[in-house]
Amino acid sequence: MQIHGSAALVTGAASGLGAATAALLARSGAHVYGLDLETALENADSPAPNVTLLPADVTREEPVHAALERIRANNAPLRLAVNCAGIAPSARILGRRGPHSLDLFRRVVDVNLVGTFNVLRLSAAAMAEAAPDENGQRGLIINTASIAAFEGQVGQAAYTASKAGVAGLTLTAARDLADHGIRVMAIAPGLVDTPMMSAFSDEVRAALADTVPFPKRLAHPGEYAHLVAMLAEHDYLNGETVRMDAALRMAPR
Repeated sequence: MQIHGSAALVTGAASGLGAATAALLARSGAHVYGLDLETALENADSPAPNVTLLPADVTREEPVHAALERIRANNAPLRLAVNCAGIAPSARILGRRGPHSLDLFRRVVDVNLVGTFNVLRLSAAAMAEAAPDENGQRGLIINTASIAAFEGQVGQAAYTASKAGVAGLTLTAARDLADHGIRVMAIAPGLVDTPMMSAFSDEVRAALADTVPFPKRLAHPGEYAHLVAMLAEHDYLNGETVRMDAALRMAPR
């Protein structure tokens, strides 16, 4: 699929995986529209050239629809949408303060799973309006799962449930959208050196890196972005969740 000259939508674009993906796609010749919460955008670094940052809560229809309308107005066909927005609070089902907060569980599922589905469905509708390429393809949607979808650790009940939902959604979405020439893939990252990791000390980060088989380090956000570009180039990949984890299988804790 041709990225150059197309429009791309990236959520969670203020930092981490989303920022790295937006920057790489822009360097590849796409006009990138990055969505994130307004508070996140206020603290974000200046965007890369050819990246337009827009405030949007992915769990709400109106701001995502407005971003897609802006893409339509610029006459560049939307060919790629990448769902990077997500949250990862930790809580045990039974903790010292009692049962897991139901509101927290709902919030995690709302952002990670419902938000992903919201962007997926609206992006698919926009892609379906465009003319297909010479191979009949109109676009690609990439979701972000996690290896926690398969090996959730202690304290990850909400996060694991949401990311397992993303992984499960991907094949069904690929089948649903096949008639429209739209592929759907997911990436399941392992331990990535994102701003979320900055809360840990160097000692903790080193201990985490030591659990990775090889390469024995944390992944870089740019490696996630590179995988996005690879999936866009490989037209026969569809409906699959690709692990990016250096052979890591998470222990219970």
